[in-house]
Amino acid sequence: MPELPEVETTCRGLAPWLIGVRIQDVQVRERRMRWPLVRSFESDLKGQTIRTVHRRAKYILIEMAERTLMIHLGMSGSLRVVDPQVSPKTHDHVDVLLASGRCVRFNDPRRFGSLHVIHGDPGQHPLLAKLGPEPLSETFSADWLHRRTRRRQVAIKPFIMNAMIVVGVGNIYASEALFQAGVHPARTAGKLTMAECVKLVGAIKKVLSAAITAGGTTLRDYVNSDGHPGYFQQKLFVYGRTSEPCRRCQTPIRHKVQGQRTTFWCPTCQRQSPKAIKPT
Repeated sequence: MPELPEVETTCRGLAPWLIGVRIQDVQVRERRMRWPLVRSFESDLKGQTIRTVHRRAKYILIEMAERTLMIHLGMSGSLRVVDPQVSPKTHDHVDVLLASGRCVRFNDPRRFGSLHVIHGDPGQHPLLAKLGPEPLSETFSADWLHRRTRRRQVAIKPFIMNAMIVVGVGNIYASEALFQAGVHPARTAGKLTMAECVKLVGAIKKVLSAAITAGGTTLRDYVNSDGHPGYFQQKLFVYGRTSEPCRRCQTPIRHKVQGQRTTFWCPTCQRQSPKAIKPT
C-alpha cells in the first residue's frame, strides 16, 4: 500500500500540473471503487479551477473554490499526468482532463482506492474528522506520544500505526522508525519512557522525511505522478530483510506477524528491556 511518503511525493508531483488549471472534462470508465463513484462525480468537477494540492494523512486533497476532490490510492492506486491521446490501460479507471491539454489518470488494479467530491470543509469529512496529528508537524511531539501511551497495554508498533494517534505511519515506516529508535516492536506502549518517546518521535520524523526526499518506497505497484518509482527501498534497515544481517550489528533480522502485519526487527539492536536499548 502506498504510504505517507508515496502520497506526499504524488502531491508534489501533481501540484505544478494542476494549480491554477481548470478541469475541462472528467471521464469515468469504472465506478466500482472502494466506495462507488456517485452519479454527480463528473458534473461536480467539470469547469472547476484547482487552487491547491496537498495531503492529509494518506489522502490527496485537490481543492477548488467550493469543493475538494479527495483521493485515496488504496493498495495499488496511482495518479499519472499523461497526454490524453495515450490509450488508457485496463485499470485506468478515471481521467481528469485539464484545460492545459494534459490529463490526470487514476489507475487502480485492485480498486481499493477511493475518490470523493467534498462540498465544504474537507476536515469535517467522516474519513478525516477523527484523525490524529501529522507526523511531521509540531503537534506530534514526544510529550504527545508519552501522554497517549500511558496505561495502554497494546504493543507500540500497532499503537503508532493507529491513525487516531498519529497519521501516516504505515507498516514499512513503523518498522524502520522502531529500529532507528532501538525500541522492540512488541514493547507495551504504556511502558515506554519519556526518553524512548523522544527517540521514537525523532525517528519517525527522520525516516518519513528521508523517504519523502528519496521519492517514496517502491513495493510492487507504486509509481509517482510522472510514472517513475520511488527509491527509498534501497535504504531500508529491517523491512523485508528477514535473515539478512543487520546493517549495524550483523545479527540476522527477524520477522513475525503482529496485528495482521509482518513486523521486522533486529533482536540485538531492539531489545525488550529499555536498559538494553542501544543509542542511535
